[in-house]
Amino acid sequence: MKFSITRYNSEGVEELSDQIADEEPLQITVDGFPVAVVMRTPGDDLDLVHGFLLTEGFVESLSALTRVDLEQKKNHALVFLADGVEFDRAKLSRNLFSASSCGICGKASIESIQQQHPPVGDGFMILAETLLTFPDQLRQAQTAFRRTGGIHAAALFNASGELLVLREDVGRHNAIDKAVGWAAGKGIDCSEVVLQVSGRVSFEVMQKALAASIPIVSAISAPSSLAVEFARESNQGLIGFLRPPSFNVYSGAGRIQA
Repeated sequence: MKFSITRYNSEGVEELSDQIADEEPLQITVDGFPVAVVMRTPGDDLDLVHGFLLTEGFVESLSALTRVDLEQKKNHALVFLADGVEFDRAKLSRNLFSASSCGICGKASIESIQQQHPPVGDGFMILAETLLTFPDQLRQAQTAFRRTGGIHAAALFNASGELLVLREDVGRHNAIDKAVGWAAGKGIDCSEVVLQVSGRVSFEVMQKALAASIPIVSAISAPSSLAVEFARESNQGLIGFLRPPSFNVYSGAGRIQA
């Protein structure tokens, strides 16, 4: 969306138009029960809903859904579960607002943060030289960031360094959900991919990656202490400060081949 702004610089003052990242709410309702309002950048909403339901533990696979209606009402996603599929509303319910900067601050209770997912397996590895290609590929694919300068990106790469999907959103957790939701819809095995994010890595990022069985998370910026602890407990690789020609390995050094 474009806004008229005033810019001040060393040469004086000028009036111009600036492209701003869109942000709107999306209410997600499952079988008539409202579970969340996600502040997101409109677009790829079906991927977002799919990824959200998977990474938040509402469903184990997309086969649990019969359909998602995004057309009946603007900024509403009506999710319908298959017969016999149930979810624990008391355990997984969220407050009906989730700020775009935080994916877990709306949890109804601290206990509900600790989703139960097994650690990832040992098999997946990647070459260090392949990892070092990710930042450039990420920048080239970030079309919304180039227009606005204010949006997060999440991408999935395979072991060969091929960019499978990139999604952008004002919320980093939304970008991840969109990427994971896309992969689930395409039947892609996320245990064979790397999640690359444009910013920092917090606990919520590692949690969502584990829910999708993603073995390595890589970031342009820093991880938090809880993200590192979580990665080590979950057998996940965690890369930070991926800025060629160097990067830091905080967890899972055995997954990186020199």
